[in-house]
Amino acid sequence: MSRRTLIAGNWKMNLDRMSAIALAEAIAREAPAEDVDVAVFPPFVYMEAVRGVLERTPIAYGGQNMYFASSGAYTGEISGPMLIDMGARYVILGHSERRHIFGESSQLVGKKVAAAFEHGLVPVLCVGETIEQRRDGATQQVVFEQLGAGVAELSSDQVARMVIAYEPVWAIGTGETATPEQAQEVHADLRTWLTDRYNADIAGRVRIQYGGSVKPSNAAELLAQPDIDGALVGGASLEAESFLAIIAAGKA
Repeated sequence: MSRRTLIAGNWKMNLDRMSAIALAEAIAREAPAEDVDVAVFPPFVYMEAVRGVLERTPIAYGGQNMYFASSGAYTGEISGPMLIDMGARYVILGHSERRHIFGESSQLVGKKVAAAFEHGLVPVLCVGETIEQRRDGATQQVVFEQLGAGVAELSSDQVARMVIAYEPVWAIGTGETATPEQAQEVHADLRTWLTDRYNADIAGRVRIQYGGSVKPSNAAELLAQPDIDGALVGGASLEAESFLAIIAAGKA
């Protein structure tokens, strides 16, 4: 089954308002509109500015996180309806930095994933193991647990429409990258899990991105793997030239 490549830029807690606008303008001006989907995830406070650049372009944007409640006394949180109100299409959930720095459990992430669909957002569910877990041979156990909890409240149709991002924790922001073979192995394992849990049709429709020090020099080889359907890019998405080169690799 053919799956459309998705190249996404997670800007994390970086940039200022003017540089966010300039980066969005450069991406919108140069990114190809055919054969590949492109999305960016600016800091919440710059989403309105980025929206002004991207809302009439093929480039989508989304939130870096959200809470599962739609409103209420949750100081500092962002809700799904707020993201929708800002024109967001996607939301990243369960990123390793949320899990390991902010202590988010897989069960909490699952509630957020279900809430994202409830409010009309496409969740990008992140899964991935630490270097200790990989050395202990626990990669499969860890990513299956994270995926299982992440989809626990979803229908099979919702699962087919979500995005999964495999991001080995040991390769995020470290300069280390899983080899194409290592990445493909985990992506294939995730798709097999989906096949066993649902069916081959559902598994074949889910887009599974790779994230973890993706850059222009390794993007093409990673994206050539049969079960890698895109990239969730961190640092290399903060400069238009490098992000556009990764997009071009996804189009190839």
